[in-house]
Amino acid sequence: MSEEKTSLLEGFKAFLMRGNVIDLAVAVVIGAAFTNIVNSIVKGVINPLVGAFGTKDLEHYSSCLKDPCKVVDGTMQGIPIMWGSVLSAVLSFLITAAVVYFLMVLPMAKYLARRAAKLKLKEATDEVMEATEIEVLKEIRDALIAQRGSGHGNP
Repeated sequence: MSEEKTSLLEGFKAFLMRGNVIDLAVAVVIGAAFTNIVNSIVKGVINPLVGAFGTKDLEHYSSCLKDPCKVVDGTMQGIPIMWGSVLSAVLSFLITAAVVYFLMVLPMAKYLARRAAKLKLKEATDEVMEATEIEVLKEIRDALIAQRGSGHGNP
């Protein structure tokens, strides 16, 4: 049973020490921090700007499904639909997605494409060099055979 616990712990340690698990953990932490920044920008800048064109902050836009939508004695009367909050969340998502795409995904795709092109060019060069080396070796072989042939015929 001790061996089973040891191997279980060793397997867990190996799992945690894999690069992709650590990279994933870092990505989650950075993503959470980045989400807070984007949400702050949307709530602190974009929502008030949208509200400047309307009558109130974007978060406060709503419609009433069942009248009247007001608080009476601490309870909500009616059924409010908070579509401004939904629009704010959609804006946060779109801004986050745009930043991730334009600042991370697109540059990485361009980098990987350049790297693949360089690798393909290097492979093509290696193939040409191998073909040239084979031709040179064949010429040396033919010259040695010709030399042996002329040496055996004349004692």
